[in-house]
Amino acid sequence: MIRATQVVPKSQHQETPVYLGATAGMRLLRIENEQLADKVLAAVARSLSNYHFDFQGARIITGQEEGAYGWITINYLLGKFTQKVSWLNLKPNEDSDLETYGALDLGGASTQITFVPPNKKIESPSNTLHFRLYGRDYSVYTHSFLCYGKDQALRQKLAKDIQVGTNGILRDPCFHPGYETVMNVSDLYSSPCTKRFEMTLPFDQFQIQGTGNYQQCRQSILQLFNTSYCPYSHCSFNGIFLPPVHGDFGAFSAYYYVMEFLNFTSEETRSQEEMTETMEKFCSQPWEELKTYFGDVKEKYLSEYCFSGAYILSLLLSGYHFTAESWKNIHFMGKIQSSNVGWTLGYMLNLTNMIPAEQPLPTPLSHSTYVFLMVLFSLILVAVAIVGVFIFHKPSYFWKDMV
Repeated sequence: MIRATQVVPKSQHQETPVYLGATAGMRLLRIENEQLADKVLAAVARSLSNYHFDFQGARIITGQEEGAYGWITINYLLGKFTQKVSWLNLKPNEDSDLETYGALDLGGASTQITFVPPNKKIESPSNTLHFRLYGRDYSVYTHSFLCYGKDQALRQKLAKDIQVGTNGILRDPCFHPGYETVMNVSDLYSSPCTKRFEMTLPFDQFQIQGTGNYQQCRQSILQLFNTSYCPYSHCSFNGIFLPPVHGDFGAFSAYYYVMEFLNFTSEETRSQEEMTETMEKFCSQPWEELKTYFGDVKEKYLSEYCFSGAYILSLLLSGYHFTAESWKNIHFMGKIQSSNVGWTLGYMLNLTNMIPAEQPLPTPLSHSTYVFLMVLFSLILVAVAIVGVFIFHKPSYFWKDMV
């Protein structure tokens, strides 16, 4: 908000709306302690009300909303909702179908996948959202996997792997060789996401010792995805309906930050074999050597990149069933035209009604094109007038040439 007070002119503060939407972290808190979640929102609302902006309230948005707003953001910034009209084609073709991007969002507590299936058939009504934007109807598939953001997924994996027989030592392949840290059992089980793995342990703390093996790490992660049943024609995991992925996807938030660190965001698409080879080398790199090479990166983040990279590849390939062919359609995005990619812009566009339901009246000519045509037509008219005057005053010259 301090930044907003500096950017927005003071004369416009009172007419500038401010919205606050809380996502998966607060959704988890509401599951665990609804009264505490309400108190947090109330405290935030009081704080924001102290500024001279037009505060419109704070609320916890649903996972569906989070997915939909991310989808809106990407396609709005890419210009996928509107069709450009040239002066040679003043009316857009109503039958032409603008191909939208799908949206892949990965946070700390949840992850969302949202896209328009080609056949518009979505077997699970709870995963369907309908939009009418710029005169077009969209039937959008979306699902939010609570507890499958990268931070909560790591906690799930640790809770799954820690056993009574480990004597308080967990040798974990998702951390680098030589890495060690101590974790409280109470902290591990404090999240609603780890309740299904909770058990009575004979120790209050346990030590994590990294072994740095990507393949073993990936196998441990895959155990978080239950693919043993599917009540639909096609599923992702945990019995959740997922149409076959289609078209291009923009992957943002933690997808982008992790893959950028691992150098997987370049224009040249890496094959699965190349990414696997890179991950195997990275995860097996000794912790002390890694700290020396990446001294400017916080140790908490640096220690988890092996897990996060393995988790992203497992989620996209095994959870969402991207193939070697469709993988090239995933574009890891941090910004589009200097605007951050995420759900927040879509949230604001929706609340401020900045995306119309109907197609606005087109402006077929740009100002420069309009000026050019006016000058051209004026010159043509002047030329015609000069020829007409010449013919009028010297008709014999004109007829002589004709003969």
